[in-house]
Amino acid sequence: GMDGAPPATSPAGLSAYVAVSQLLGLTMLATTGAWLGLYRGGVAWHSSLQFNIHPLCMVLGMVFLQGDALLVYRVFRHEAKRSTKVLHALLHGLALVIALVGVVAVFESHRAKGIPNMYSLHSWCGMATFVLYLLQWLLGCGFFLFPGASFSLRSQYKPQHVFFGIALFALSITTCLLGITEMLLFNIRDSYSRFVPEGVLANTLGVMLVAFGLVVGYVLTREDWKRPPLAEELALSMDFKTLTEGESPSLGSQ
Repeated sequence: GMDGAPPATSPAGLSAYVAVSQLLGLTMLATTGAWLGLYRGGVAWHSSLQFNIHPLCMVLGMVFLQGDALLVYRVFRHEAKRSTKVLHALLHGLALVIALVGVVAVFESHRAKGIPNMYSLHSWCGMATFVLYLLQWLLGCGFFLFPGASFSLRSQYKPQHVFFGIALFALSITTCLLGITEMLLFNIRDSYSRFVPEGVLANTLGVMLVAFGLVVGYVLTREDWKRPPLAEELALSMDFKTLTEGESPSLGSQ
């Protein structure tokens, strides 16, 4: 902060919600690992267990890391906007790479076992989400990270970027729920209705995914938790207003 200014802090409620989100996120990953390890034989790339890499990568990349990438503007409220932006892009980029590994795993596993691809609702929602997520990431980098984009283009694209960011996060969780259901029906169709431990564990994972989405969604949409603009950002947008609207700069006119 500036000299004499009190140290910048986050609202107490925000910190609590963020802490809960991270606890849920880690528990959700551990639960995915437990399901695959205890009931599905674990994970391995070159074997019949290759499929299991798919749910692990999707929960890690498309839910946990994507959710955390959305939270960086709330968590790093007082850091330079540029470095926060780069962290946002890097986390989404990492999520994309991990998700790509998960997509490759399921296609290779299907090919090895002679299972058809892309017929289920889960696969349609998943592929649409993945392709749109990649597109959103490329557009975000183009508009907000590369210096070429004009200020007015950025401000026109930003509402779309924000809406589709939250929408794709919601779609990712929805696709996971479809995937969990599909996996249970393939693997334990006959015993699922008897509340066997695997079914209960996988259902619990689904509930955690929804809870993670709700907590992250609450933090993102709460108006008074949005990132306050730093002094230099305010100065920039005032200069921009002056340039575009021909007003006299209110600060320099005294």
